[in-house]
Amino acid sequence: MSRPESLESLKTRIAGIERARAVEMAAVAGTGHLGIDTALGGGLARGRVHEVFAAQAEDAGCAAGFVAGLALRLGLKSGGTLVWLREIQAEKQGGRLHAPGLVEIGLDPARVIIGVLPDPLCVLRAAADVVRCPEVGVAVIELWREPRLLDLTASRRLALAAETSGVTVIALRIAASPSPSAAQTRWQVSAAPSLPMEANAPGYPAWRVELLRQRGRPSGGDWRVEWNREQACFANADTASDFGSDAGGFAAIAAAPSGAVLPFSAGRPVDPPPRLRHAG
Repeated sequence: MSRPESLESLKTRIAGIERARAVEMAAVAGTGHLGIDTALGGGLARGRVHEVFAAQAEDAGCAAGFVAGLALRLGLKSGGTLVWLREIQAEKQGGRLHAPGLVEIGLDPARVIIGVLPDPLCVLRAAADVVRCPEVGVAVIELWREPRLLDLTASRRLALAAETSGVTVIALRIAASPSPSAAQTRWQVSAAPSLPMEANAPGYPAWRVELLRQRGRPSGGDWRVEWNREQACFANADTASDFGSDAGGFAAIAAAPSGAVLPFSAGRPVDPPPRLRHAG
């Protein structure tokens, strides 16, 4: 092989590597939190199933806020639709999804469709159709406690459909314990106190987040994170200034009450409440 041919061959190989790297990076969505993204190898994988657990029913609200943030990071900011499927019982126990709260996260209610179904069977049947639709950006499947229908087989079917269509699935499990599944990642979420801003204004929404497992990479990781609405990303709140010079600050976070709420933005007029589209 001549020298020019060798140079062209090298350029071709480098270009192929760069294209493969670009595809790989496009297939993940960074959360904005350095520690979490490092643990995930760049961010959350698109077109996969991810599980988010709230151990207590009282943490349903904060877990929903965390999932809304993940959905936004997974690409809804640039397009796509968020389909959120839940049971009627979830609305009775945990209340309806609050449109102004989703707006505070940064979601556009016009791109959110809420499906309220009678029981877990109907939720899973609807999910099977939704996840096959490539026009959907993110599908949230909210189930309370531990329905027997959501077994390993059902999880594998969802995972296969997600990989085929490219739809990212977030299984939101309320008052449930982890069980074998085909999920790419599994998270445990609970409320953490928000830190006040200037003039004692309400702080950013905050969570304690634990990475219980992930496929193909080391599991484990425990962070306290905040949602930065201005930058539409999760941010690190685990700094010395957050906790103070002694252990007292950390103890206060560990004792945070369940059911974190989203703050209003100080100094901004309150607009008429936006409406979400409901189906079912």
